[in-house]
Amino acid sequence: MSETEDSLKGTPESKKKRFGVAWKVETCSTTITTIGKKYYRMLFWAVVAVLGIYLIVRNISAFGNILLVMLGFGAVVLVHEFGHFIVAKLSGVKVEAFSIGFPPALLGIQRTEKGYRIRLFPRFSEKEGEPDDDRVSFLIGKGGKAGETEYRLGCIPAGGFVKMLGQDDIGPVKDCDDPRSYANKPVLTRMAILAMGVTFNVISAMLIFMVVFLVGIDLPPAVVGGVIPDSPAARAGLKPGDEVIEIDGESGKFDFSNIQVAAALSDVNEAVSLKVRHVDGSEEELSIVAELLEGNPMRLFGVLQAQSLTIAKVADVDTLRESTGLEPGDEVKFVNGREVKTHWQLEEIVQNLLVPAVTVVAGRKTETGAVELVESRRIRLSLSHAQRKVESESDLSHIYSMVPRLRIEVVDTNCGLREGDIVVGIGGVENPTYKEMREVTTEYEKKELPIKVLRVDSAGIAETLVVVVKPKRARDSKRVLIGIIPMLDAGHAVVAKTISAEGGPAKLEIPRGAVITAVDGTPVSNFYDIIREIRRYPGERITLDYRVNEQVGGSVALNVDISGESVTVKSAFAEFVPFEDLKRLYRAGGPIEAVGMGYNKTIMFITQTYLTLRRLVSRDVSPKSLIGPVGILTASYTIVSQRPFVYYVYFLGLISACIAVVNFLPLPPLDGGLVVLLLVEKIKGSALSERTQGIFAYAGWVLIGGFFLYVTFNDIVRSFFGG
Repeated sequence: MSETEDSLKGTPESKKKRFGVAWKVETCSTTITTIGKKYYRMLFWAVVAVLGIYLIVRNISAFGNILLVMLGFGAVVLVHEFGHFIVAKLSGVKVEAFSIGFPPALLGIQRTEKGYRIRLFPRFSEKEGEPDDDRVSFLIGKGGKAGETEYRLGCIPAGGFVKMLGQDDIGPVKDCDDPRSYANKPVLTRMAILAMGVTFNVISAMLIFMVVFLVGIDLPPAVVGGVIPDSPAARAGLKPGDEVIEIDGESGKFDFSNIQVAAALSDVNEAVSLKVRHVDGSEEELSIVAELLEGNPMRLFGVLQAQSLTIAKVADVDTLRESTGLEPGDEVKFVNGREVKTHWQLEEIVQNLLVPAVTVVAGRKTETGAVELVESRRIRLSLSHAQRKVESESDLSHIYSMVPRLRIEVVDTNCGLREGDIVVGIGGVENPTYKEMREVTTEYEKKELPIKVLRVDSAGIAETLVVVVKPKRARDSKRVLIGIIPMLDAGHAVVAKTISAEGGPAKLEIPRGAVITAVDGTPVSNFYDIIREIRRYPGERITLDYRVNEQVGGSVALNVDISGESVTVKSAFAEFVPFEDLKRLYRAGGPIEAVGMGYNKTIMFITQTYLTLRRLVSRDVSPKSLIGPVGILTASYTIVSQRPFVYYVYFLGLISACIAVVNFLPLPPLDGGLVVLLLVEKIKGSALSERTQGIFAYAGWVLIGGFFLYVTFNDIVRSFFGG
């Protein structure tokens, strides 16, 4: 009886009639309100559906890519959760819900005696006992024995879950008298349920890689594209073009990742044996000890990935075409008239040309499929300031001890400096070398630093001006930066400084800022002229004439060596010329070989993930280098939209292997953490108290939740702000 009916007791009949009318009106109003809420809600979701369909039609390609990403990521989660689900079912545990994705649920399906109940867009927070007709729900199919499990599709594709009676990931295990409760099953049974999710991920990763290698996939081969100066690879004698054919006595179809993993997995000061095949076909066995190189969280050999001669795709094709005359897909054939077969051959030619610019001839496919030769524009070259990490003046590039001034080649900040500016002073140091610039920059960290530059405007008029910058320390680095990349000013004949290089030529007594005017009587106007003229006199003694401040002149004697090793500068493309990575088809010869390749790749990624997490704990790896669900989905979308489908399948295998490791970490509420609690229960003879379990569970959720938010924030920063 309602409060309105109670209020009618003991009242005159006339008043009852009046109150009765009011009660009926109130009841009718409540019914109309309930019906209204129901249809308003249906109308709301109908509008959402129409809007969604409109957006899908307008962006059908993007929607297809997003759908493929969701299906792939959902499949990886499905496999993991299905491992829990199938063992729980076989063990007689009552499974209340099986969800792919986290709430709110988009779809729920459960078999009832009247048919299959379909629930669409349930409430964000469901309440016990709430009638189904308060949601968009309906029945389909014939009735039968009611099922105990509702199968759901969650809105957040960052995971999934299996909800078992008596089990709660958020808090402690719930006591329950039902013999089918998860909590009432033996410890070993519960361990099997927990461990099977990870096991299924490992198995699925192996199957994925097996299929990938049966189909075939192009991967970077185990070929040395270059070596970092002063790195273990450089000291061991690895050269561009060398191919690794054995690692610690084991041979196989290695790709470039095997080289990186071999270095990363090696212990400190442990030598790794690499057998390499040189460009000339000869083989050599080398012993290399990996090291932590600056800016890298893992130990490395210092080997760079090889590139091809094909121009890579870029976002701004017009700029590439305007600056070089080349287009994506072009394949370089000749450089300054010299034929090239590999990218490392191209680099060697360019490095040793020491000229202002080169012309490239490339093959370009026409609409008919034929290849025509096209000539590029004159592509400008620049001279690098060093060939190794600069720790002393001996590390600077020089020409018979002469170091040219610095020219700003790239500016990546709004610091007031421009590309092409020539540095003639910094913090009181006139005509600084690269080493001096680094020292002054570090000294002026977070302080105003005056830089004097020579700038030439569009009309060709040069002016000297001072730009004030404020150097800042790079994130996760000891280096203090301005935001520029300097190269040597080879376009003028100005000597910034002469140095005493260890093992190099004698230092020439030429004043700082002097201009070289002639080489053995031949006038010169830039360092390209100087190098060309010096090379004309191998083994001879010549003179260099110079002047200072347009007034004082002088000359020095120079003994030209025959080898040419006293010229340590190297050329590189000054213009942006992007090349595709070198790829090779990796395909198994049959199912048996595919199983072996799939197993090896799975073990490699599992080991690599474990090692990364271990280095994270030891602080050898910055957590900023990790990616979370947002980063994974972003990477997935990039792969799906830009690369062949097989690469996405390969990526899913990698993700499945990583999930196996992460989920078995000994941290509640992850599977590994729950297994640890079960081990304690087995040893102790009884379960931990609900309070103790709750403390572990909530502490784990706080830790994981905080870390999840941290990596998600970094994912968003990287995705939208490039940080």
